[in-house]
Amino acid sequence: MTSQSLIINSPYEMPAQHWSQDANGKIAQVAEGRRPAAYEMYDTRNNTRRVELLETVNRVRQRVDEWRAAGWPGITMVTRALLEHWDARGEWIAEARRWQGGPRQYPFYFCQLEAIETLIWWLEAPPDYRQGIFLPGDGGAWERICSKMATGSGKTTVMGLIATWQTLNALQYPKDSRFSHAIFVVTPGLTVKSRLQVLLPGDEKNVYDEFSMCPTEAMRQRLNQMEIRVENWHTLMPLKEPARSVVKKGKESDEAFTRRVLGRLAGFKDLIVFNDEAHHAYRQRAEVKVGRKEAEALGIDLEEATRWIEGLDRIHKTRRIRRCFDLSATPFAPTGKTNTEAGLYEWIISDFGLNDAIEAGLVKTPRVVIRDDALANAKSYASKLYHLYREDEVRDDLNRKADSTDPLPKLVQNAYALLAYDWRETQKAWQAEGHTIPPVMLTVCNRTETAARIERFFNEGDCIIEGTQAQEYTLRVDSKVLEKAERGEKVTKDKEYAARLEQVIKAAGLPADKQNELLALKQEEQLRALVDTVGKRGRPGQQLQNVVSVAMLSEGWDAANVTHIMGLRAFTSQLLCEQVIGRGLRRVAHDMDEQGYFLPEFVNVFGVPLSIFQEVGEGGETPPVPKASVRIEVEPDRNGYEIRWPNVVRIQSVLKPELRVDWPAVEPLALDPNATPINAEIAPSLTGIVNLAQASAIDLESAAQDFRLQNLIFRATRKLYRELDSGFEGDTQYLAIQLIRLVEQFLASDKLTIPAQWYAEPARRRLLIGLNIDAVVTHVSRYIRQSNTTRLEPLFDEQLPIGSTSAMRPWLTTKPCEPTSRSQISHAVHDSTWEKAVVAVCETSDDVAAWAKNDHLDFVVRYLWEGSSRRFVPDFLIKLRNGRTLVLEVKGQDSDLNRAKRAAMAEWVEAINLAGGFGSWCFDTVFDPARTRDVIACHAEARSVALSP
Repeated sequence: MTSQSLIINSPYEMPAQHWSQDANGKIAQVAEGRRPAAYEMYDTRNNTRRVELLETVNRVRQRVDEWRAAGWPGITMVTRALLEHWDARGEWIAEARRWQGGPRQYPFYFCQLEAIETLIWWLEAPPDYRQGIFLPGDGGAWERICSKMATGSGKTTVMGLIATWQTLNALQYPKDSRFSHAIFVVTPGLTVKSRLQVLLPGDEKNVYDEFSMCPTEAMRQRLNQMEIRVENWHTLMPLKEPARSVVKKGKESDEAFTRRVLGRLAGFKDLIVFNDEAHHAYRQRAEVKVGRKEAEALGIDLEEATRWIEGLDRIHKTRRIRRCFDLSATPFAPTGKTNTEAGLYEWIISDFGLNDAIEAGLVKTPRVVIRDDALANAKSYASKLYHLYREDEVRDDLNRKADSTDPLPKLVQNAYALLAYDWRETQKAWQAEGHTIPPVMLTVCNRTETAARIERFFNEGDCIIEGTQAQEYTLRVDSKVLEKAERGEKVTKDKEYAARLEQVIKAAGLPADKQNELLALKQEEQLRALVDTVGKRGRPGQQLQNVVSVAMLSEGWDAANVTHIMGLRAFTSQLLCEQVIGRGLRRVAHDMDEQGYFLPEFVNVFGVPLSIFQEVGEGGETPPVPKASVRIEVEPDRNGYEIRWPNVVRIQSVLKPELRVDWPAVEPLALDPNATPINAEIAPSLTGIVNLAQASAIDLESAAQDFRLQNLIFRATRKLYRELDSGFEGDTQYLAIQLIRLVEQFLASDKLTIPAQWYAEPARRRLLIGLNIDAVVTHVSRYIRQSNTTRLEPLFDEQLPIGSTSAMRPWLTTKPCEPTSRSQISHAVHDSTWEKAVVAVCETSDDVAAWAKNDHLDFVVRYLWEGSSRRFVPDFLIKLRNGRTLVLEVKGQDSDLNRAKRAAMAEWVEAINLAGGFGSWCFDTVFDPARTRDVIACHAEARSVALSP
């Protein structure tokens, strides 16, 4: 064990110690003895955490330990020969750091031996050892037994051990109902199905030979009599009758279904079933009402779960299933309740969880962000990098339909700068060690639009860390294409996406014949080939270094070279966090120290909270009684109060050929160091319990080369060019030259300020500028357009060019509200007492013909803030009796953000009025509700609009 490692146990011995936790869930010290089998439950509604002991598993562990110590009494001769062979390991040579003299290069892990021993104990141990132990079922007609094993702990090997034990005993004792040599393996998709071909005795890379599972050659030859079939669950779907079939065959019978699904295996009865990733095989009970949203949070497709189980039930009717062996790292089932996250399968018989795997070094140790040098989250006081999607500016920006050209939120760009820099340093270290396969940075995000923005962010060079702009080594996983590929279904070809896949394939370094063979495949087959082979030498995905996915990628995705993970989605359950991090847990190497402990490997994680639990003070008030709701709707008899508006996607500024900026009139731009993380500390973590004593840092001050002044000027100019070139009336090459000059002038001027002397040092100043490059671009762009715009051209929403109060859909609210009389909307919702005062004026003023509170109306004006496209939703739309439409905003305080909104609104009003056809529009802001009547009267008299307080 090293000083910077959580590894405290040998992978080949029963765990002798574990990291203990204090009452607050923090790592305290190393405690003697094995950690009891348990799992943590999180109630996100009340923000509470509790530990649930797996009482049955803990009792079974004790019985199995006693049975093992007694020499495995009650077992068959075949089983004894197998156990003795599997338990043999040879001698540990500390100087050479390897095992010598055993039947295989590496002994079986303790967790693998315990899993198979426990199953053998359940079926073969004398009744005295099993007295008082009861495993509930799932309510079905056939027995299920679950082995819970963490990702990376070797479930495939355990399946091979079970198959060997069952087959050899069934052939030796054909009348013993405990055994069967007819095995049906069900997987969650084609990826896992492909990986589990090693369970076929005739496969070139079968596990039986690779791990020397048979004590003698005679046993190995006999094992070839195993009847085994591996299928993905989609084969269990009922057969659809062709829509245009002339002959109507009717519904597929159970016998026909069995023959189709099992093939040659249909010739046998009394099957055993392996459910790999068994949390997908969930039998929904009639008394448990489970919503689709709850199921999705647990990674369960309700249709998949139902069809999987229904298919096995049909096979049981015709051939009998003796028992089913479930294997899963996360065998959780939805409870249908809101006060618990989920419930584990009740038929779990053994457990080796993620914390156990980390402590034994079987998997990489996750390192999460514990702090950075920017301001923390105001509620949790945790680093914003710990759970990025929780931040309002990130969630609001990413949770919208956006164009791929829209910049990512500033905080996300800063997070990528830190993570990408650390990834690049890891890549250099790997290259120095002679690795030919690069480390991989994996992003799991919330929607396809976000994935497209991230892909463009890297491919267009917007990530400031050099070496990350590598289109041919960056793969955006189209989740819809991959999902259909996993099912073996066809997809409609996307030419642009197909071209990207072709680019990646051609850069993979494959021999010409292999490359041509891959290029001839269908798009979905190409994607599967790339995704399934990330990090595998000589395969299509060997050179990929950046993978962006909306889904979590399929189970069985075992890219061992994932070293960095970025989470940009909601994490509402502890299970979801573990499943995402699980994609990066597989080890690259299995080198050991003198003690026989694995050397630590790490996966650095941003944005995925290993614990969703937030510490709060003890106690708390009783939850309030739920409030009554009010239905807000369009009144059908108030068409005369309808207000219509143009839906504008953006305002295009048409610029002069010769650009200039009135620098004295430019307001200073202050960069805020508190909002810009330059370094972050990461620490190894169990499931949400970090060890602060082993923290290490990622510091961008070491990346000064990436923040050279010329590099910053180039990046700012490129962003400005993209923004302004469509509206430039001169030569675009001359536009680029002018923009370089203006950016240089701005960066060298006193118009860029940093309110901290420590950041005045040139290298730190460049760091701050580089991490705020979008804010710089937005500021410079504003004054370029202000001084050089010849006209404004609104670009309208092609699908819905006109919005209207009459189109609002009904909705419910528990907020304070009151009925209206001069509005087409039935009620006005009060978000503040100031808004209530404005409502009173709108209802009584003689200058107001109609009005509406802009709530659920979808009247928005887009504006740029710190590089992100944001939505400004003004508070009120007021139609005045003089024909003008007043957009009114109510504000208690002013800020730079509010000034940016007003500037965007003023530009919108000017563009719409110039375009004509939409009536006369005006805008104002009320900073004092007492002035509401004055503001309305001002515009009713058609006087000029005042945009400042």
